[in-house]
Amino acid sequence: MAPALVETPLQETITTNYAKSGTGAYKEAFQSGPKNFRVDAELKGTEKQPPAKYPNYLPTWNNKKYPPLEPFEHYEHGKDAEDASFSNLLKDATRIDDLTANIGAEVHGVQLSRLTDAGKDELALFVAQKKVVAFRDQDFADLPIGDALNIGGYFGRHHIHPTSGGPEGHPEVHLVHRGADDTTSRDFFEERTNSVTWHSDVSYEKQPPGTTFLYLLDGPAAGGDTLFANQALAYRRLSPEFQKRLHGLKVIHSAVEQADNSKNRGGIVRREPVTSIHPLVRTHPATGEKALYINPQFSRRIIGYKKEESDHLLNFLYDHLAKGQDFQARVKWAPGTVVVWDNRVTAHSALLDWEDGARRHLARITPQAEAPYETPFEG
Repeated sequence: MAPALVETPLQETITTNYAKSGTGAYKEAFQSGPKNFRVDAELKGTEKQPPAKYPNYLPTWNNKKYPPLEPFEHYEHGKDAEDASFSNLLKDATRIDDLTANIGAEVHGVQLSRLTDAGKDELALFVAQKKVVAFRDQDFADLPIGDALNIGGYFGRHHIHPTSGGPEGHPEVHLVHRGADDTTSRDFFEERTNSVTWHSDVSYEKQPPGTTFLYLLDGPAAGGDTLFANQALAYRRLSPEFQKRLHGLKVIHSAVEQADNSKNRGGIVRREPVTSIHPLVRTHPATGEKALYINPQFSRRIIGYKKEESDHLLNFLYDHLAKGQDFQARVKWAPGTVVVWDNRVTAHSALLDWEDGARRHLARITPQAEAPYETPFEG
């Protein structure tokens, strides 16, 4: 999840039907929502902003609780990609540009909703190799939400976020939403000098996400971009001796702080917060690449280290990641954009750099993958 102060905490959906019940009934769904959410501004617009383009993607709330997540066997489709030229995925591409030399690509002409299973297999591998890919001019947001979920579900079990909700009837969709009259960035920057908060989504889960989809519904004319960092290259930039020292280390990832923050801001916690222990260096199942797997949002402590020792090493790695602009990319959002990235080998951060009162509304589909594992150090 992106930083809590950047994304409004959302809660579980309710069973009202917006299309049938109309605005009056729909407004009742927001009575227990965050104080900075104004449904009238979203349904009717403001003096400066039109109504939400996709009201069916507006968040709704209730107090439903979910049981703990059960283990499942993940199938990695990237292993099934047989064509190194990605002919099934890119056969209709009109333009393919690398975002940088070390991470990211932008693709035009490919419609994700029309991919065959072979194309999806290649998508998993292509994204694992490029780390993040922006697909332009997509119909994702205009599909029935269930159809969009079916596409994402090919890549793993849908994750339902413990402190954020989704559109009515679709808790599997995580919403990133700041409304048209939201003015909380002024408060945010009273406490912070910048909004960069590197993380890998819900890394505290036993089986965190892999191939992940985020698509724009509505956004400011400029700003609100997303930063991505290549954590595999961040690992390779370290000296062999330092890499060797990192192998075998285990890190605690915790959801407790996120849950507490949600409660403190008027949200709810739909599933009891968990902690997990993951290797500091993990291996990607399709590419065999090793990558750092730590982030300051959810990583708490290295097992077996004293607090000062753990803090010193983790802070060095966080700083290494943050300063590595030569293995980072910045994705600029545009209408019709779907960004697909691999949460196993990247970190990312939303940017809060647009004026108060402009809506930013995106939807994320977050298939879970395998439990992180580490292969032996190769030197």
